[in-house]
This record gives sequence, structure tokens and C-alpha cells, in this order.
Amino acid sequence: MRRVNGYVGTAGLLALVAVFGVLATGTLAQRTAKPVLHGRHWMAITGKPLAATAGAAIFQRKGNAVDAACAMIAATSTMWDTLGWGGETQALIYNPKTKKVIGVNALGVAPTGATPGFFKSKKLEYPPAYGPLAAVTPGTPGGILVMLAEFGTMSLKDVLEPAIQMADGYPIEQQVTGSIEREKARIKEWPYSKAVFLTHLGEAREAPEAGEIFRQPDLAATLRKLVETEQQALKAGKSRKDAIMAAYDRFYKGDIAQEIVRSTQEQGGLITMADLAGWTVHLEEPVMTTYKGIEVYKLTTWVQGPAMLQALNILEHTDVKAMGYNSPRYMHAIYQAMSMAFADRDFYYGDPYVPPVEPIKGLLSKEYAKARFGAIDWDKNDPGVKPGDPYPFQGETNPFAALLAAWTSKKGLKDVAPAHDIRTHDEGFYAGTTSVQTADEEGWVVSVTPSGGWVPAVIAGKTGIGLSQRMQAFVLDEADSPFNVVRPGQRPRSTLTPSLALKDGAPYLAFSVQGGDSQDQNLLQFFLNMVEFNMNVQQACEAPNINSFQMRSTFDRHLSEPGRMLVAESTPPDVRKALQAMGYTLTFGRLTSGPITAIMLDRKHGTMWGGASNHGEDYGIGW
Repeated sequence: MRRVNGYVGTAGLLALVAVFGVLATGTLAQRTAKPVLHGRHWMAITGKPLAATAGAAIFQRKGNAVDAACAMIAATSTMWDTLGWGGETQALIYNPKTKKVIGVNALGVAPTGATPGFFKSKKLEYPPAYGPLAAVTPGTPGGILVMLAEFGTMSLKDVLEPAIQMADGYPIEQQVTGSIEREKARIKEWPYSKAVFLTHLGEAREAPEAGEIFRQPDLAATLRKLVETEQQALKAGKSRKDAIMAAYDRFYKGDIAQEIVRSTQEQGGLITMADLAGWTVHLEEPVMTTYKGIEVYKLTTWVQGPAMLQALNILEHTDVKAMGYNSPRYMHAIYQAMSMAFADRDFYYGDPYVPPVEPIKGLLSKEYAKARFGAIDWDKNDPGVKPGDPYPFQGETNPFAALLAAWTSKKGLKDVAPAHDIRTHDEGFYAGTTSVQTADEEGWVVSVTPSGGWVPAVIAGKTGIGLSQRMQAFVLDEADSPFNVVRPGQRPRSTLTPSLALKDGAPYLAFSVQGGDSQDQNLLQFFLNMVEFNMNVQQACEAPNINSFQMRSTFDRHLSEPGRMLVAESTPPDVRKALQAMGYTLTFGRLTSGPITAIMLDRKHGTMWGGASNHGEDYGIGW
């Protein structure tokens, strides 16, 4: 193998490509820490074993995949699986009756008074990452209720039963107790949070112990109020759907809303009754691109999902399979495509329900992707990748050309130190979220990435509801992004990104992952693992990925680290040297796939294959 100044030459690169191509389909790829799941009738996969059990219980009672998904979101929210009840829910649902994919937008909005001037008056560069001023309006309750009313079959009473039992008391898990103990100083700033989370106040360890029965009586009472309202409406002759929506009104317009507002304002927050009453869940058409004939669906620009579609469009102009799985050239191609797609995300993505209008048609244009692909430097990383100009590809002139010209990817650049444990490093970059995948034999398929209200959350008074921290995703200056400047009634552009793929017009994959800005990076590579490298769904969930930090982080200080790449500790020395010669600064992790969860629909055999990464506690059950 020839080297030039430490760089692996062409012959060496081809050898590495051959080696990695073998590994992708050979012995290494076949070894997985978890077995692939198989099911004929249904599949339920999510971030915690107990929550997967909740979904299984609903399926066993003849609920459909939407019923099960709603029960699983409710359970994970009750377990604080990196989210709480006051967070946000976004979903993609395949409806076998209409043969269409539906998007569910249950992301809260900035409250009254949340303006750039307000936050700047507090000497803040961005809205805060924690506390009552970090909260948008709660979205997850509305998302569950609307999904259930529109597409489910069961009553709210039945679907919330597992979550209510858990709120009455469940054996809390080590991951959550560790988060509570680490964040106890901040939790003590908010009286209702302190009362809920710190069950051993005054002791050396103030958080619950793993396995301890963790009780949330206020939350249990709130959930019972929703069920009570539904049952009263049914007795009064209301339809199933109208009865569920009566519970929706109680949460957003009734006594629950009043306590949320009272306690939030008491603790320094801004949410008003008008904010809650005026908010709504949107059922919307998702965006889609094709990759080698496969239709890949994502929610639109209020999340980062279209960035994965843009990256697929760019990569479609080369033969990634021939590069070899995780060869230096493949890693470089992935990194450059993501740099371009995420630079567009950072500048052009925002709430499509408020002006200005995002140029999504141009962003997802195949011709735009071809132009972006043509700008890739195949010899080295480009640390200065900027957003492109998609407007000409939809027949328009860019109204923000001056801002675009002044934009830089290096805002907030910080020194990079090697890191070997991503669970304790870059907390903001990987913040938040769980994932939920369900499918049933009728043909319903659901992918959800609920999030927000994670520990440490501000508890809204006697409701037991933990408020969102999504305000931090906004910017205060249109020079950062003219589409994502905070204003009352606007949704922040979030990282949450469920995914559905259809092949030959029928569901093929449901997949999502937790992990902030890493989500669509890991999902892009998971998808390519399946489509290009012939991995099964479990292999694709566990296979090592790279992560880029070149985009601006969505969280907290919105830092950007051009050239930094996370790779697996198992990456061979020659590959490391080749990447470093291309200008990358490498950091390392033992597990780099992210906690992906996925379901593959096997049309040949009429069965389902489930995968849950070995990265965390993700778990699935099938039948």
C-alpha cells in the first residue's frame, strides 16, 4: 500500500474499499448484539422495554398501529424517556385505506411575549436551553389525542391505561435516575420539579434509586381528568372522535390549561390561555424524494427531515456502493453531502405556517442536488460549505441573497478535543428525544419521534406536566436564519425526524432515532446500509456511522465545528490517516449508530422485521 506524506494513495484506497465492501456484507455485519425481531401480526419498537410492552398490550387488545403508537408515546412521556408530557410529537402515518402518508405536526409554538427584543433585553444570544422561558406550548397531549381520534380505533381510556398505571408508580430505570441526580441543582430552582423528581431530598443522593417505585400522583390525576372527560362525553351520546376531542379541549382550554398557565407564569414563564387555546395540531402532507425508485417521506421544514432527502438527492449522483461501506471515500461523500444539506437546513428551514415561505421545492429539486454534487471537493473537506441558492430551481429570485452572502459556517467555532464517550460529550448536540415504530397486519405503519420536556424539566404546577425546552432552537437574528426567528405563535425548527419509505407503492421501512442534530445523519446511513449494502434491519441499526459537527447545532449555543467527524473506535488506522489527510479532526465513540429503531415490511413473505440499536435501551416486541 503506497503512502504519500502519510496519505493512503490510490492503490491503498482501493484496497481499503475492497476490504470494507467485504465487511459490509460479511462476518462483521452479520454479528449483532441484539437479534432481529420477526412478526406476522404486529410490531412495537421504542426507547424503553416497558413502553414497548405498553404497545404490545394495546395490540393484544386488538388495537391498531396508531392506537399502539399513542399508548407508547404516553408511556415514554410518563417514564421521562428523554421527553415529558409537555413536549412535542411529530409523526408519519401510512393509512392503508387511502394508501397515503400523513404528517402529524404537534410541535408547540412560542408564547406571547417571546420576541427577539425580549430575549436580547435579558442579554441572551439565543432563547435559553432550560427553565420556564425555554418552553413552547405543550404539543404531545394534542398529538396523541388527534392521532387517536383520527386514525385509531380504541378509546382514550384504554390507550392511556398503561401510562396511568405507570404514573401511579413504576420501577424507574437507571438512565433516568442518573439524569435526575446529575441535574438536581437545576431541578431545585423550580419548586414543582423538586417535589416530583427529588424523592430523597436532603440525602447524599437525592434522585430516586434504580428500581425504586417512582410515583407521579399529579400527572396521574391529569391523565384521569382526560379519561373522565372522554367517558362523560360518550355517556352524553358523543361519537368516539368527539369524545376524545372533548378531552383535548379540557387540556388546552379548561382547568388543566388554567393550571399550566398559572404555574408557568408563577415560575417566570410566558405561556397564556390564549396561547394554549389558539394552538392546533396540523395534519399535513409530508415531503418526499425518490432514491433508486424508493419513495422516502419526511415531515417538511419545521423539522430537519428534508435534509436527509437533500443528502440522498446529492448522493444519487454517485455510486456509493462501489465506494465500499465506511471506506474513506464513502465517509467523505457522506460528510460532504450532509454539510451541504445541513447548511441549507440552518439557513432555509422554519415554520411553514408563518412567513417567509421556505423554498422547499427548490431545495428538493433533483437539479439543485446535481449542482450541489458538482461542488464537492473529493480530495479534502470544505470547512466553509455555505447554504446554496435553491430559488432559481423553483423559478424565483432569492429574497435573502444579501444575508446568504454574509453567512458563515464558522459561527461559534470552538476548539476540538478528542472524545471517547459521546454519551457524556456534546450533550446539547445529542439532546432529547425517543422514537416509536409500529406496524400491523391491516397495513397501518407509524413512525414517531416525540421529544421535549426532558430532565431537567419545569413541572407545570399540580398538573405533573413537564414543559418543553424547544425555544432554544430559535434564533434572534435573521442573519442566522430569516425563517427561524422567534415570534409569538411560531414553531421553532426542530431536529425531530420520523421516516417512512415505500417501495413499489407499499410500505417498506419505518425508522427514526433519537439524538438531536445527529438524527438525520444516522438515518441517512441506516437507509444506505439497507438499500446499498444489503444489511438486514438489525445489522443496519447497529452498524457504525459517522457524525458531522459542521452544521450549527440546534441547541443552546448553536455551535459549529467544521471538519470534526465522530467515527467508531473500531475504525482501522489506515482509514483514520486517510480521513485526517483530508482535513478531518477525528473523535471516537465505542457505539456510533445512534439508538435507531426500525421496522422493515417484508412483502415477499407478508411479515415484519424489527430492529433496535444496541446503542441504548431501545426495545421491540413482535407477534
